[in-house]
Amino acid sequence: MLTFYYGSGSPYAWRVWLALEHKSIAYELKTMSFSAGDLKQSAFLAINPRGRVPAIVDDGFALYESVAINEYLEERYESGPPLFPGDVRQRALVRRQVQEADQYYAIAMERIVDQVLFTPQEKWDPEAIAQARAALADELKRWEPAASNGFLAGSQASAADFTLYPLIALTQRMQRKKADLDVAGMIGPAVAAWMKRVEGLPSFAKTWPPHWK
Repeated sequence: MLTFYYGSGSPYAWRVWLALEHKSIAYELKTMSFSAGDLKQSAFLAINPRGRVPAIVDDGFALYESVAINEYLEERYESGPPLFPGDVRQRALVRRQVQEADQYYAIAMERIVDQVLFTPQEKWDPEAIAQARAALADELKRWEPAASNGFLAGSQASAADFTLYPLIALTQRMQRKKADLDVAGMIGPAVAAWMKRVEGLPSFAKTWPPHWK
């Protein structure tokens, strides 16, 4: 059975969990504690020497990096709906959207994460946070046309949806520590409706980060 190494709240691990459930792949969940130093233990570093989640071990084959893992799951397992549906152009669209989410939205989001989640409040840089928020707001506007399609790449959920949704959910979560981020004000109607569609997928409910409940 495949073993899935996960950290609660990591949007990168969350996308793999969504993919596993979407494709109905049997797996053993190993929840790693960031605070307890699980990622620095030698046993885990033998699987991922970078000491980060997600990672999988499938029949002795260890793999890390969420994009690579989801590509592997698609090619290795025929069960469940595809993560990269459609013809060659449709699959290329999904891969492009995955890259866009990681290269643009995630980079802007991480700038806020560093400030709000990993910096003491008295050391927050309001200008840096404002600039990152503006970049995120611009990115969310760019996703409005794709979100109006039903799912990001068409009528079926795909790896693109499982990539972007956890990133936006983490952005929403940060508002608990800094209410004036006004994440709701950044999210347009098409993206808001798309998020509800993702949340309605049969594979979704089981994957909500445990410490967010």
